Amino acid sequence: MTRILLADDHTILRDGIRALLSADADLDVVGEASNGAEVLSILETTPVDVVLMDVQMPVLDGFATVPEIRSRFPEVRVLVLTMLDHENYVTRMFEAGASGYVLKNAAINEITYAIRTVAAGNPFLCTEIGLNMLHKAVVQSSTIATDDGGHAGADLTARELEVLKLIAEGLTNGEISDKLFTSKRTIETHRQNIIAKTQAKNTAALIKLAVGRGLIS
Repeated sequence: MTRILLADDHTILRDGIRALLSADADLDVVGEASNGAEVLSILETTPVDVVLMDVQMPVLDGFATVPEIRSRFPEVRVLVLTMLDHENYVTRMFEAGASGYVLKNAAINEITYAIRTVAAGNPFLCTEIGLNMLHKAVVQSSTIATDDGGHAGADLTARELEVLKLIAEGLTNGEISDKLFTSKRTIETHRQNIIAKTQAKNTAALIKLAVGRGLIS
């Protein structure tokens, strides 16, 4: 039996994951947390094999929580479950001590496989991110970098380009979420992914970069 601690600041998401995992007799959700501080508190008193944890959380986020878990509870494995798909986040979480990284849009069978893999002491990277990183490596190896470093933003998704255009128009995250009929948190995630992919230092630099490369008019 693999004992799991769910950590995400969205109650409805935790409820959904718990319901899906409950169908597997070998997986047992023994606790839930809405932030990293709660994770550490629960681990003090509850035996856990795998922490299934988001990156973006209040109080103490994933980047700060994972090193604490690895230091204080070295027998516990951390499997990141997030919307953040850029390799910078993947690299940072593995460097922090995470054992695996899977996206929230992954199928439940991939998530359960990931849980078992990290519980057994092995690393795991979800299929979508692995293929994206492989594709990027192939593209980079077959093209010559541009004078400004080659970060042309070609790996932005259609939704990220849409968000980028609205950012350039001066809309706030709240205004963009209303326009695109999605949550403000989702727009914040898209903004972070866009900045990470283009390596812009701030929003002003991002807009200038996007205009200069024809991503927006």
